[in-house]
Amino acid sequence: MSDNHLPPEALDAWADALRERFGLAPDDVPIALILDLAGDVSRGVARPAAPFSAYVAGLVAGRRGGSPEDVRATVAEISQMAAGWEN
Repeated sequence: MSDNHLPPEALDAWADALRERFGLAPDDVPIALILDLAGDVSRGVARPAAPFSAYVAGLVAGRRGGSPEDVRATVAEISQMAAGWEN
């Protein structure tokens, strides 16, 4: 395994470090929701679109108010777009 890859069991430790550094609550970093979004976009659009879409989801959810509900709603919208995406 490359030093640039995070093993699955270390994901929680990385998320905890980010939460601590930026003063985030566990609900502020919904790992499973973000990974599901990345998978939906990777399959429906293209793999390189996944991180970009996750960034956009965070930006839009923040502008909508930033609550966990705002995040879930924004992710759902982007996932629906990806499911129906046709180039």
